[in-house]
Amino acid sequence: MLAKFSYAQNFKLLRFDEDYSALKDSSRTFYNRLKYLPLSESGRTYVSFGGELRGELDRAEHEDWGASNVGRNIFLLQRYQLHADLHLSSRIRIFGQLRSGLENGRKNGPRPIDEDQLNVQNLFIDLIPYKGMDDRMTIRLGRQELQYGSGRLLDVREGPNLRLYFDGAKVAYTSSKWNVDAFLMAAGRVKTGVFDNPIISRKSSLWGIYSTHNAAKMLNIDLYYMGINRGETRFDDGVAAETRHTVGTRLWAIGNELLYNFEIGYQLGKFGAADIRAWGGSMDVAYRFANLNGAPTVKLRSDFISGDDAKGDGKLGTFNALYPNGGYFGMNPQAGPANLLSIHPNLSWNPVGNVLLSLETVFSWRQSPQDGIYLPDGTLRLGSSNSDSQYIGTAYIATVSWQISKFLSYNAGVQYFKTGDFINDVIPQHKDGVFISSLLGFKF
Repeated sequence: MLAKFSYAQNFKLLRFDEDYSALKDSSRTFYNRLKYLPLSESGRTYVSFGGELRGELDRAEHEDWGASNVGRNIFLLQRYQLHADLHLSSRIRIFGQLRSGLENGRKNGPRPIDEDQLNVQNLFIDLIPYKGMDDRMTIRLGRQELQYGSGRLLDVREGPNLRLYFDGAKVAYTSSKWNVDAFLMAAGRVKTGVFDNPIISRKSSLWGIYSTHNAAKMLNIDLYYMGINRGETRFDDGVAAETRHTVGTRLWAIGNELLYNFEIGYQLGKFGAADIRAWGGSMDVAYRFANLNGAPTVKLRSDFISGDDAKGDGKLGTFNALYPNGGYFGMNPQAGPANLLSIHPNLSWNPVGNVLLSLETVFSWRQSPQDGIYLPDGTLRLGSSNSDSQYIGTAYIATVSWQISKFLSYNAGVQYFKTGDFINDVIPQHKDGVFISSLLGFKF
């Protein structure tokens, strides 16, 4: 869960975005040869290898706030990934990646985000039918990871032991001012064995267009449409098939001192016979004191995400955040982006160049008292249970991230969750939650 706090990473979030072609004329050290191994005299055909080893030791107390009396859980998560990037020419490329995620020690067994013993994470072919001076078009076919914007709707989910993937096709156009992607995907379906994940899953389908325009030095504009179709989806309002359409925009910039990120979206569609009418928005504003020792950064985040106003009224107002980055809502997120109002101030500081300290508080409320609270993946966690209380609780978080070397990183953190009036109403023997995590990662 701590991977979102990694600092000064030398590798891309999506490993297939890395480009090692510049090593063609470099000295042939073992590592350089691993990252760029020519397969032709010209060097235009080459293969690059990479991977990751990650171990995470977690201790959780009352993750369910005492609802099922699980109590203390101490468990180990392991992640292993290995990839090969084969460039057949400047216009054809094949990328493949294997993954293994293992869990040991949880009393109630692995969660869906914990274990997949050995399977394919990425396996796609890139075809480039058009390449200009400063623009190109790429067609990507196969199993692939997706990540757009700040990850509030579609993210690879680096924090959990298992990252998300999709099967399908994407067409991408890139230029100096525009990036535009159109995609048609089926959501990956995970089984815990060896090479037993379905090649194509029909559990859920996803399609859309995502564009980013670099309008000015401190102004970037994202415009997007996404559609999703899922069968037998559960909300507090009931269980039914869901077809949902999301339109939204994002304004953002990252400067040396000022950072801002504003996003808003609206959803419509059908949930069984009911009409979907939902909305969601977020705001991030940060200021980095670049001239002070350690460049302390103050950030304020807030989220306003709709819930359902009334059960059985023929309308569903619960926002569906599709496949979001749950790390926006805490180190070990307790409430996800549905029926949620939240405010989270954050202070981070670099006491030395490769160490980042962070303090954060997350205050959470239900937007509608007629709807429950949901996990980061959209699963209903607690129904409304006729409680009028809206305050969910407060998470107090402290983390430290140390980039030991280019290849090795360490992250540790503690989160204390103080339950609010709503949880106290619906869980008779309610208890505050504590989560402690320690993660050591190696990438090459």
